[in-house]
Amino acid sequence: MLPWTVRRTRLPLLTVRCLDCRAQAATVGEGRFRINANGKLLDVWLLVRCVGCDRTSKITVHERVPVRSLDPARLRAFEDNDQALVAHALLDPAVARRNRFTLDWRGAWRLESSAAETAWPYRVDVGFLDPVPVRPERLIAQGLGISRGEVGRRIKCDLPLNRTTTADFSFVVMPAE
Repeated sequence: MLPWTVRRTRLPLLTVRCLDCRAQAATVGEGRFRINANGKLLDVWLLVRCVGCDRTSKITVHERVPVRSLDPARLRAFEDNDQALVAHALLDPAVARRNRFTLDWRGAWRLESSAAETAWPYRVDVGFLDPVPVRPERLIAQGLGISRGEVGRRIKCDLPLNRTTTADFSFVVMPAE
């Protein structure tokens, strides 16, 4: 059995239209939050920048929440621009749905794989450290250095190889004929 790991190398780009230049991509840059207090209610936004014109926009993380409903440690993390909290907010599907953006993972992840065993067939377990959406056939082709057509002939897997997944899976590599 060989372990493979899919690891995020950077935060993904956001696919969202810029109001100024109509570009389709934005980045979180250094990852900063903006907090606004209105009486006893708080608004928390994640600031994003357009990759085309550098315009700053806001992604709503919390809207009109009572101050006491937020854990003091979490509020402090928002104030300190905690990078783990930036990643958590960006990767949260509820935040993406509310703000109508998707994530562009191109170039934001890498596959850490080990050398192939000599005994055929052998099993490979793929683990995801972050919810990086990848198609298993492309991941396997990259990891083994074979074509996607050959993946279909040599790989045995319970998971559909042509559907995007973010869940751990395993597969068996059969010898070339």
